[in-house]
Amino acid sequence: MGKTKERLILLVTDAITLSLGWIAYYLIRVQTGWVDVSIVPDLWMPMVLVTAYWQILFLLVGLYRPWYAASRFDELTLVFKTTLLGCLILFFVIFVDDEGTTVGTSARLLILLYWGILMVCVGSGRLFIRSIQRRMLIAGIGSHNTLIVGSPARSRELYDQVVRYPALGYRISGFVRVEKPERKKGGAWDRGIRILGGLDDLGTIIKREGIREVLIALDSKDHNRLLEIVSKCNGRPVGLKILPDLYDIISGQARTNQIYGFPLIDISPQLMPAWEEAAKRSLDVVVAALVLIAGLPLWLIIGIAIKIDSSGPIIYKQERVGKDGSRFRILKYRSMKADAEKAGPQWAHRRDPRITRVGYVLRRLHLDEIPQLWNILLGHMSLVGPRPERPVFVEKLTKEIPMYPRRLKVRPGITGWAQVKHKYDESIDDVRKKVQYDLFYIENMSLRMDFKILLSTAYHVLLGRGH
Repeated sequence: MGKTKERLILLVTDAITLSLGWIAYYLIRVQTGWVDVSIVPDLWMPMVLVTAYWQILFLLVGLYRPWYAASRFDELTLVFKTTLLGCLILFFVIFVDDEGTTVGTSARLLILLYWGILMVCVGSGRLFIRSIQRRMLIAGIGSHNTLIVGSPARSRELYDQVVRYPALGYRISGFVRVEKPERKKGGAWDRGIRILGGLDDLGTIIKREGIREVLIALDSKDHNRLLEIVSKCNGRPVGLKILPDLYDIISGQARTNQIYGFPLIDISPQLMPAWEEAAKRSLDVVVAALVLIAGLPLWLIIGIAIKIDSSGPIIYKQERVGKDGSRFRILKYRSMKADAEKAGPQWAHRRDPRITRVGYVLRRLHLDEIPQLWNILLGHMSLVGPRPERPVFVEKLTKEIPMYPRRLKVRPGITGWAQVKHKYDESIDDVRKKVQYDLFYIENMSLRMDFKILLSTAYHVLLGRGH
């Protein structure tokens, strides 16, 4: 079951169960006579509004994220917490202001009753969907192509546990060794296991086999290889989990995700809480749309100025690498001469002679980035994030800078922590320094940090400290 299809099924299921819950509550409230209602409220319009309210709340807390191979109990616990919070909000926003119902004990009983009905309806719907999903996974439908990377003994141990529980949804495509396989007869690698290659081939194997999950099974002495494995997987749309040592578990050093009795540590966790991620995306869209519309006369004047100043197109387009390695075209006001890269791809310098007169002003005020707002609306970029780089440089820097592909786990941004904390890229050392800032941002992503970066960017723009 794909992510989009799973979300759609959950949205439809929740819409049905939320509506049924509201109808049941309405019938109890209005037609049983248990509550004195002098004015009979409408059924349908409030039902539509309340259903939309709940689905927005579910989206913000992450209930529409793929719940792949996860605990149904954990999902119900999140539903419990979310509906409790949501009902408290409804109590203060709606029920306290209900003219047809006596406020006080009856209002408290009503909200408690509604919460109980809601929990039963939504919880039952979710359990029904997850039970069907589990049966499909057991039948091999919707399973993810999975690699096991590690040493022979630990890989075989993990493989035996995974195949015992098909509901986990891991379809083992094969193994990637971190060392040369044992060749003697009867060794762990001679028992019908498909070996796809070595660690150097990991990136190619992931792409060729359509891998969605990578399970890491290392001996204690091999933990220094973990960074190399993570580095090779970063920037690719795969989940990463590691089988921890027993010592790690009993000493409390590993926060494990235990399904069916054996632990796996998620080493590529969610970077932002779901509600913050949704708020970040909403902020991106609102700001981009407002700036594009409000500043339209200025954007037209800039376009005319560029055309008068030098020959060539007004908008500069170039292929860049986005989230999870996806390709898109950046859109900028052209600030360099039309033949600026006739000698091949190269980094621009602060006093680059290829920059035009209008381009110099645009760069100082960051106005050359304005067309990028269209890429934000399309979902290719964000207001805040690592700078998007060209494929040729991504390939080069991936080889030279450890963890560089980690930057590809988030949408690239118009501005970012690296841009406000470090000078313009003029050398590989500058890029290395900026990568450190990018990784710091990724590991500490939050709305608070985004606002801090946006304010710093505005400060730089007002002082004319652009690139």
